Amino acid sequence: MRPSDTSKPPYVARVEKIEQDNRNNVKVRVRWYYRPEESIGGRRQFHGAKELFLSDHYDVQSAHTIEGKCVVHSFKNYTKLENVGAEDYYCRFEYKAATGAFTPDRVAVYCKCEMPYNPDDLMVQCEGCKDWNYQLCDLTTCRMSGLKGVRKLYHPACVGMTIEEAKKLDHFVCSECSSDDDMKKPQATFSASPGADGKVEPKRRKR
Repeated sequence: MRPSDTSKPPYVARVEKIEQDNRNNVKVRVRWYYRPEESIGGRRQFHGAKELFLSDHYDVQSAHTIEGKCVVHSFKNYTKLENVGAEDYYCRFEYKAATGAFTPDRVAVYCKCEMPYNPDDLMVQCEGCKDWNYQLCDLTTCRMSGLKGVRKLYHPACVGMTIEEAKKLDHFVCSECSSDDDMKKPQATFSASPGADGKVEPKRRKR
């Protein structure tokens, strides 16, 4: 949907209802998606370039503000896309615009840095962890299928290698699998919601 400030990217919303009044003016009731930078906590390291949050912010807009159609995928389906187009986005959180709270509130983390998965980042997968198949993804369009249960993914920098070195790998085994220590840590989680000191961003104006 067209923003009032033309220097900003288009707004993204889910159309809930289309109505026409007695003057033949077409209105759409929408539920806004927020970009990470529009949320109280702002954009964080694990947020992808095409990530959106489905908010509880509803609005009524003129149909003339609609610029085109896009597809907001589930996070799981987005990671399975072989080619990501300009119209493709994904959503893994619902967002309360007034409080900055997210649902789900916690997400699984990966790598030694214990950060949530960002599908834009290249990561390497350990061959030794539960016999999962090793996959190496393209730097900007990393797509991992079967993410459920996958824990041993690593950013190259976190295991002491460059991106160029990671791209040349035929095999990778993490330090936990290559050591004699068989003790496994429980999987950690990461809080998706910001701290209580965040500021509430103003809601979009009607257009």
